[in-house]
Amino acid sequence: MKKIITHSERQTISLGKKIAKKLVGGEVLALNGELGSGKTVLIKGIAAGLGIKKHVTSPTFVVMKIYSAKFKICHIDAYRLSSGQDLINIGVKDWLAKPNTVTVIEWAERVKNILPKDTITIKLKLRKNKNERTITILSAKTKPE
Repeated sequence: MKKIITHSERQTISLGKKIAKKLVGGEVLALNGELGSGKTVLIKGIAAGLGIKKHVTSPTFVVMKIYSAKFKICHIDAYRLSSGQDLINIGVKDWLAKPNTVTVIEWAERVKNILPKDTITIKLKLRKNKNERTITILSAKTKPE
């Protein structure tokens, strides 16, 4: 388990870039945190770190977006879903844990029943200062708190 405090959007993006440098493909990242905790901002950094040049936005209404660079990035927002079956119905198994894909899921707690056992969980929590976040990275081998 690793806890990091970021003090700005720029630092959160920078952390995402650092995370991206460690990705080899096939990872599933489960992002959990309240509304406004920085999940999409962190994904912007991960995408930039993997070479995505496009503007990354949360796929809240379309549920899933695919970006191509060093790997394919499957960016999912599960906020509007009621279960993992909803993701299965739209074809997530075509992307989940594939060696040439990094899958990043916002609101992953809503679909946890379909996540692979080696999913990396990242918890984001707002701090008293509205620009600060505590970001906890739990490796796939670490049990969530």
